Amino acid sequence: KVSVIELSDHVIQPLDPDMAAEVHRHMTRKGVNLFLNRAVTAIRFDGGSYDVLMDNGKSLKTDMVILAVGVRPESSLARDAGLELGIRGCIVTDNRMRTSDPFIYAVGDAVETADIVSGKKVYVPLASPANRQARIAADNIAGIASTYDGTLGTSILKVFDMTVAMTGNNERVLKQSGVEYEKSFTYSASNAGYYPGAAFMTIKLLFRKNNGKILGAQITGSKGVDKRIDVLATAIKAGMTVHDLARLELSYAPPYGSAKDPVNIAGYVASNILDGIVKVFHWHDIDFLDPDKVTILDVRTQEEYRRGTLKGAVNIPLDDLRNRLSELDKSKPVYVFCQVGFRGYVAARILSQNGFRDVYNLSGGYRLFRMISS
Repeated sequence: KVSVIELSDHVIQPLDPDMAAEVHRHMTRKGVNLFLNRAVTAIRFDGGSYDVLMDNGKSLKTDMVILAVGVRPESSLARDAGLELGIRGCIVTDNRMRTSDPFIYAVGDAVETADIVSGKKVYVPLASPANRQARIAADNIAGIASTYDGTLGTSILKVFDMTVAMTGNNERVLKQSGVEYEKSFTYSASNAGYYPGAAFMTIKLLFRKNNGKILGAQITGSKGVDKRIDVLATAIKAGMTVHDLARLELSYAPPYGSAKDPVNIAGYVASNILDGIVKVFHWHDIDFLDPDKVTILDVRTQEEYRRGTLKGAVNIPLDDLRNRLSELDKSKPVYVFCQVGFRGYVAARILSQNGFRDVYNLSGGYRLFRMISS
C-alpha cells in the first residue's frame, strides 16, 4: 500500500488543479492513499518500521519512506568564484550561456533561464534544456555565434498507465503575470473510434483573450499524449494561435489518429470561444449561479440526469430541445451543460439561433465538475 503526502492541494505542480484532478482519480483507483494540503512534521523509526507524523496530528506506519521534495541548484562553486547568482541561487547567464565572467560558461540544472511565454526568469532543471544549453555553449566557445532563447518547460511523465504532459504556462503563472487569458477543455480519442485500441485524452488549452495566441497546454490520457504535447509545444514556440491549430494538417490513418486530430479539435473549440460563436462558463463559476435568476439547463439524457446533475438544473435532453424551447424563459441567462461539452455546444447554438441572447456552455462539461468536486 502506497500513501502520498503532498503539501499543496494537488500533485504535479506544473499542472492546474482541474487537470490534476484527473491524476488524483487515477491514483486513488490504483489504490494510492492521497493526503493533500498536508505536511510531514516528523519521521520516527520504530523497531523495523517508520511512523510518519503529519501536521493534522495523524500518523502513518510504513516500511519505507521516499522523500521527493524537489531540487535546488548546486551553485556553491560559482558563488565561491564570485559569479552572479539569480533566482533561488541559480547561476546567471546571458543568451550565449556566458556567466558574469565572460570567460566562464554555465549550463544545466544550476543555471537560470527565461520562460519563452512570459519572458520571466525561471528555474527549469530538465534534461532537454540542459542539452540544448550545452550545444549553445560549445558553439560559442568554438567561435560560432549561437543563442539560447529560453524554455517552455515541456515535460511528460507516466502515472501507472496514465500519461501526463504539459508545456508553456499554467493558470497560476498567467495570473501572476497579469495576462488576460481564456481556457478550453476537450476530450478526444487517440485514434479513429472504429479502430481497436482508441483511448480518450483530456486537452486543456490556455490562450490570450485578445488574439488567441497559445500560452500553455496540459494533457492527460494514455495513447498519443506525447505526440499531441509535442505539436502544441512547437505551436507555442512558433507563436501560433488557436486558429492555426484548427488549420494544422497532421498525419492520419485509423491506427494513429483521426481525420480531425485532437489538436485540431482543441483548436476548433478554442476558436469558437475566441470568436464569440459560443460563450463559456467554468467549473469554478457554478457555485455563484442562482437558480432563481438564471436557467441551468442539463441537455443530457434522462438516465444521465438521474445519475447526478447540478443543483437547480432542469433537464431537457438535446434531442427534445427544439420542441421544448417554450419551456425556457428568454429573459434569463441560460447556463447549458452536458457530459463533456459537445452536446452543450450544440444546445447553446440552438438557443442562440432561437432568440436566447445570454447563453453559456460549461467548458469541460459535468464530467470535469464532478471529478473536481469529488
